[in-house]
Amino acid sequence: MDTSFITTSVFDLFKVGPGPSSSHTIGPMKAAFDFRQRLANLPVEQQQQADAIHIFLYGSLSATGKGHGTDRAIVAGLMGWQPETTDPNALLKLLRDPTTTYPVPVGDRTINVGSHQIHFERKRYDSPYANTMVLKLTSSEATLVEEEYYSIGGGFIIRKGEPEVHADQQTVPYPYGTMAALKQQLTDHNLTLDELLMANEMALTGRSRAEVNGRLDQILDFMHKAVRRGLKHKGTLPGSIKLSRKAPILFQQAKEMSQSTDSFLIFLNAYCLAASEENAAGGIVVTAPTSGASGVIPGLTYLAKHHFHYDRATLRSGMLAAAAIGFLVKHNASISGAEMGCMGEVGTASAMGAAFLTRCVQNQATIGPIEAAAEIAIEHHLGMTCDPIGGYVQIPCIERNAMGAVKAYNAFLLATSGAASFQKISLDAVIKVMKATGRDMSTKYKETSEAGLALSATEC
Repeated sequence: MDTSFITTSVFDLFKVGPGPSSSHTIGPMKAAFDFRQRLANLPVEQQQQADAIHIFLYGSLSATGKGHGTDRAIVAGLMGWQPETTDPNALLKLLRDPTTTYPVPVGDRTINVGSHQIHFERKRYDSPYANTMVLKLTSSEATLVEEEYYSIGGGFIIRKGEPEVHADQQTVPYPYGTMAALKQQLTDHNLTLDELLMANEMALTGRSRAEVNGRLDQILDFMHKAVRRGLKHKGTLPGSIKLSRKAPILFQQAKEMSQSTDSFLIFLNAYCLAASEENAAGGIVVTAPTSGASGVIPGLTYLAKHHFHYDRATLRSGMLAAAAIGFLVKHNASISGAEMGCMGEVGTASAMGAAFLTRCVQNQATIGPIEAAAEIAIEHHLGMTCDPIGGYVQIPCIERNAMGAVKAYNAFLLATSGAASFQKISLDAVIKVMKATGRDMSTKYKETSEAGLALSATEC
């Protein structure tokens, strides 16, 4: 595993933005916005020579970018839109007419960009990451400026050639890069998990404790708004599949079966489907840790708030525990479906959800059961493929969020049964296996829609 330590903010992991895919929508939007900013800072003579902007998409961005709305996200970013403040309805209207172009400022002039300037390249591209995009400012046939970006899952992007910020250049009071190191820090400093994570977050972001708590509350509110919208919205989802929304039907069924022992699971399924269906429709969701897995944590936190009646302080503590697990997977494997398959997305979300539930039932966070719950959840997602039909985040993605939440709940039950200390496999070990499994998995099963369930579309 990587021996450096984690310097990711909770609010970089939990990001607000439009669906349906953090790696295909939020990441490309951020990359395009960054390119726009760089164009604004070019020498005037270069700006004056420019006559076009071209975008080249490779790997999974090319294979499933149309279904994920990558082209719309790029245009939005070039126009200066930011994920959290994007109007999802306005985003969906972009590029509906292939002849429409959109103005991008380059110095004191504008260059129009439309669908003809976005190229979905099917040829192999030599890149260290599966999701690669190259943006070029050109003058006739000459390239004036070129930037290469990698969308690495969860809305995180890397620009080629950008100096890496090494862990030792960022200061956190309690550094860790593995679960073993995290546990050692807790022991050495006699800290609770909440105290350690809060201290690191405050050091990383410069926010006060009250500001961190306030932002956690905002993130939970964004999640729960997505659930509530999804419980009300009926009809079919965008795209050629014409998939009908199920969340409102399940929610009504759960209310009618409130005295049944099954109603609890139906409520949970309804909440997870609701947020996932909002994501599939391009609505505003929270990456948890990705948009494709943005139904698991919202569903579980909504259940925890409205059925278990946990207070805000407890929900915040659960969110911090969930973030710690997401950090460890991102740092030592990947949360990208294009890198890990769906075990990197829903598998990680399920582990985060199991940690959330486990922390919520404890007055003081005991790390053993939290680790065991997360390990169990990941272990039983190993090898899960990412093979969306038509490139849409719909089948199997939406139902898979509900299944991931149910697995999270069961992992929590197993870990809190009093036998957490009997767990033979550590979280660090299972993340190591996860990384190796993702590396060995055929590219056809990693967000390219070239195999598996994606091929069943012809039978639908």
